[in-house]
Amino acid sequence: MIKTPVLVVGGGPVGLCVAGDLGWRGIDCMEIERGDGVVGQPKMDMPHIRTLEFCRRWGLVEQVERSGYNRKHPQDNIWITSLIGGYELGRESFPCPDDEPYPPQSPQRRERAPQNFFDPVIAKWTKSFPNVDLRYFTELVDFTERDDRVAATIRDVKTGKTEEVECQYLVGCDGAGSIVREKLGITMTGNAVLTYTTNVIFRSRELEKKQTIKSGYRYIFIGPEGTWATIVAIDGYDNFRFSLVGDAGRKQLTDEDLLAEIRRAIGGPCDVELISTMPWTRRELVADKYGSRRVFLVGDSAHQLSPTGAFGMNTGLQEAVDITWKLEGMIRGWGGPKLLDSYETERKPVAARNVKTAAENLARMLETRKRKPPPAIFEPGPAGDAARKAYGDWYTAQMWHEWYTIGIHTGYRYDSSPIVVGDGTEPPPWSPSEYVQTSHAGCRAPHAWLKDGRSTLDLFGKGFVLLRLGANPPDAAPLLEAAKSRGLPMNAIAIDEPAVTAVYEKKLVLVRPDGHVAWRGDALPADPLALVDRIRGA
Repeated sequence: MIKTPVLVVGGGPVGLCVAGDLGWRGIDCMEIERGDGVVGQPKMDMPHIRTLEFCRRWGLVEQVERSGYNRKHPQDNIWITSLIGGYELGRESFPCPDDEPYPPQSPQRRERAPQNFFDPVIAKWTKSFPNVDLRYFTELVDFTERDDRVAATIRDVKTGKTEEVECQYLVGCDGAGSIVREKLGITMTGNAVLTYTTNVIFRSRELEKKQTIKSGYRYIFIGPEGTWATIVAIDGYDNFRFSLVGDAGRKQLTDEDLLAEIRRAIGGPCDVELISTMPWTRRELVADKYGSRRVFLVGDSAHQLSPTGAFGMNTGLQEAVDITWKLEGMIRGWGGPKLLDSYETERKPVAARNVKTAAENLARMLETRKRKPPPAIFEPGPAGDAARKAYGDWYTAQMWHEWYTIGIHTGYRYDSSPIVVGDGTEPPPWSPSEYVQTSHAGCRAPHAWLKDGRSTLDLFGKGFVLLRLGANPPDAAPLLEAAKSRGLPMNAIAIDEPAVTAVYEKKLVLVRPDGHVAWRGDALPADPLALVDRIRGA
């Protein structure tokens, strides 16, 4: 019998971050992955700002930045008829990764690090913790949840040998076909098929030299039928991902079929080497429950969405950071009986909104199939130019929503959480394309630069942090004593810097280990112990 506090099932980026963050927190865990961890088909391309803030916490930003993508490669999104000899209908221009500006709300910027580059960085970090037992070629066979533990059976897929694992908690990060979700009997609600899509990774050393369209990151192809395919620069050099968008009808496609479609998109003679193909289904689904008392769903096991918006992995990583500090609280004994219940309360509404927004982005892209392009956009001459201008402007306006989503990635908040305590005021209105920093309870604690060069975000991560702000902040001793009496890790930091006090709004702001505000005020509450019990789920 193997005994471990936490068993993590699944070794993709989300599972790796669950295990890695537990290891970083000093919590023993085992992680199993039925494959070898090698990413042949990268399913995500962009770790966004909040993900990079977590990487900053873990000391991984430089490794992510230098993980392999060509940082001088332009990042424009472009809608075209073909790459060679085709027409450009419009583009949304973005700088290359090295020139991407830092937003004023964060010490980090989004990064171009596809999964085949990102996962090895996270895996190396996760393996660096001696308290993390990461096992590849190992699958979950079954588990039984009991009042005080979970008994699981795992199997070596090479030898067939089975072993029994006893854990306090099991975390299912095992993707869309989650065995954990299946064995819990949890159903999903939404649209099971948006489109049947096929991805092809191909190599071409000639493409960027031969194409007559100015280089970019993502090319969206418009034909007489509307939007039909995309190509993205998967490494910024000579590897690309072709996606045949498809529709709600499943088709069997051979390599020859796919090669012909790629050549149609390219539009002229060019070397193309197929590396791998992967049929998949775009979905719009959210799990009806996020787990049980001791078993939890994180990432694609809990939600499945179209990649239009780059929400999938980033949403899963937010869930990973939400669940790990709560597991730590339960394992170390300071978490109350309702602490883990807050995981679903906090995260499910965020996932539901992101899934819906991703589907809306896809619908806007596919609106071209209803509003067919005028034939003139494929013809040379002034009439064609005018038609292309009109159609391209319309399409650019359609697609705008997908490119500007800082509110989705960074402005998510936990207004209805049972473990945050509001002050009766309303936070700023939420917007998917804008993000106003605020210290309202449930919101991400604001970023501001400290005089010593650190960000305020660098103060958070392990334990609760009570910020005492301004020249004469209230005494924190009663709250620290109350926390100590419950075993809740908490320290106080005094800051008298105008940039910080302005954005934090109150004299006292209590920040959780995940970097979200638990409570704020200009004076300590009359009963500090009651506040401590509330934020620890008791």
